[in-house]
Parts: sequence; structure tokens; C-alpha cells
Amino acid sequence: MIYVVAALIAFLILTGLYYRYVVKPRRIIESGMDLLSAQDFNSRLRHVGQKDADRIIDIFNRMMSQLKENRLRVREQNHFLDLLVKASPMGVVQMDFEGRPTSLNPAAQRFLANQELAQRVSTLQEGETVTLHLSDSHIYRLARLSFIDHGFQHPFVLIESMTEEVRKAENKAYKQVVRMIAHEVNNTVAGITSSLESISEELKEDADMAELMRVCIDRSYAMSRFITRFADVVKIPDPTLQPMDVCERLDTCLRSMENLCQGITIRRQYEPLTILADPVLMEQVFVNIIKNAIESIHGEGTVTLTTTPHSIEISDDGDPISAETESHLFTPFYSSKPNGQGIGLIFVREVLTRHGFTFSLKTESNGLTVFRICL
Repeated sequence: MIYVVAALIAFLILTGLYYRYVVKPRRIIESGMDLLSAQDFNSRLRHVGQKDADRIIDIFNRMMSQLKENRLRVREQNHFLDLLVKASPMGVVQMDFEGRPTSLNPAAQRFLANQELAQRVSTLQEGETVTLHLSDSHIYRLARLSFIDHGFQHPFVLIESMTEEVRKAENKAYKQVVRMIAHEVNNTVAGITSSLESISEELKEDADMAELMRVCIDRSYAMSRFITRFADVVKIPDPTLQPMDVCERLDTCLRSMENLCQGITIRRQYEPLTILADPVLMEQVFVNIIKNAIESIHGEGTVTLTTTPHSIEISDDGDPISAETESHLFTPFYSSKPNGQGIGLIFVREVLTRHGFTFSLKTESNGLTVFRICL
């Protein structure tokens, strides 16, 4: 009997020790595994009163604290990054592996409303960075990069609008150059013209020499007028807005250009349109656009003037805009014409921009070259 009781007591003691040193630590460890599986980093394990097990529990609890801190830090950083991407003036387009957009920030949504830009973004190659000049005079820098997530490279495109920066730099540069040239040329021409007129008076009895002097004087005045045109571009006044009948103003421009329209068919497709604009500046804009349309036609052709409640279009069936010319549209002093000065479209751009109108110039798929002003 004594042996049975002793054996029972020993069994109970061993069972208690087994539970304390084996079963309880194991259950604690299983609880910890459950916490990790559920990603519950807020809970902690309690000591079991066993030195080695308690040491493991301390390590586990420290690890859970670090995981909690790291998770919180990552969430905060991701939240900050999301806010930064949403507020960024730079467009961010995340793409799938086939190059299709999957996520766009607000700036990218605005940019990609332009189909011309959206098409170029879709054809951008990995690692490629390009500066894109669009037909509406806007300039963008595109870069296709990638980031690694779960071991895979995910492509994305950055879109940076450079229009304002480039325009400011261009304006500053050509204004300084034009002012300096205009000052020097006009001063020099004034002195030369005065001297030539004095000489012409002295030689007026010699018909041949007098005619030669007159030609020289005329060329000097022509040079002065030429450089003055450049100077006028940098002195465009702010528009004085008032109601303007667009159809009437277009017809006025056509009447002043009848001598250029020989062999050209003028087609009018008017809807009544009155806008708030500066009539003088807008008339100069129309004259530049119509003149370019007429000069692109060699021989017979058609220039079509169209007005709608929201746009003004001047189109022609003359020479299309080449790829090289298209990339330089609205660039100061660039002209595809042999005797062009490259200031007409700059003037047009400046006036339309000051009015708040958007615009584009391109040869469309039907072969017509269209200057479109959106009001």
C-alpha cells in the first residue's frame, strides 16, 4: 500500500513537472505562433516560471515590440508617401507588366487627358527618358522607371510638366537678346540713314547715284522695321477684354489679305460666336494663323475657317507639318520657311496664353493641318 501511494505521489510530481517544463512552455510557444500568424503585435506572453522558457518568452516579447514599431513606422511612411504622391505636381503612373496604367495620381490624371501625351506614355521603354514637345506648345519630361515589390520589378512613369519653366527661360533669353540687338541696330541704322540722306541731297543731280542712295536708305529702313518686329514681340501688352464677334473679326482679317488668296478657296463654317478678348491682339493672331495656312498651299487649295460655341479652327490642305517642324513648333526664332523669322507663332502663343485659351497646331490623319483654339 505504501508503495502504491509513493508511486502515485511520484507520478503526480512528475506530471506536474512535465506540465510545467514541457506542456506549459509548449502552449505558450503555440500561443506566440498564433499571435504571429494573426499579426497581433500588441499582445505579449507571460512568464511560466521556468528560466530557459522565460528567456525565450522575453526574446519573443522584444521581437513583438520591434515588429509593432516597424509596422507602425512603415504605415506612417506609406501614409506620408501616399500624401506626397497625391499632392505632387509630377504625374505618377503605375503600370502592369504589359505597360497598361493601373494607378494614377491626380496630376497624372490631368496630364493624360491629353491623348497625344497618353499615347507617348504607353510606348515609353524601360529606362527611357524623353522630353516631349506637344502640338499645343506644352513640354513634358517623361521617365519610365521601376521598383521591386515581392521580388518583381513593377514599372512606373514619371511625368513632369516643363512648359512654364521653359517658357520663362525662353522669354528671358530672347527678350534680352532682342532688346540688345534692337538697341544697337536701330542706333546704327539711324546714323547711317541720316548720313545717306545727306549724301543723297548732295548727289541729287546725279540720277544714278541718287537712286543708289535711295535704295540704300530704303534697305536701312527695312532693316529697322525688321528688328522692330522682333522687339514688338517682347512688348506685347496685357489684353484689354471686351465682347468681340469672332466671325466678323475673321472676315475683317480675310479682307485685308485678299492679295494673298489668289487661287485659294476660302470656306467659312461659322456658328455665331462672341467672346471676351482683346480685338486688336486677337486680330493679329488670326492674321498670323491665316497667313501661315495660305503660305502652306502651293497653287490651288482650300483654307477653312470654323467657329463653334467652344472653339475656333483654321485648317488648310497645304503641306503637312513634318516631324522635325512639329518638334520645334512655338520655339523662338525657328521657322521652316526660307525667309521666316520664327516670331509669328511665338506672338500667337503669348497672346492666346494671356487670354487663358488653350490651342494646338498639328496635321491630322485626314491630311488637313488644323490650328485649333479652345475657348
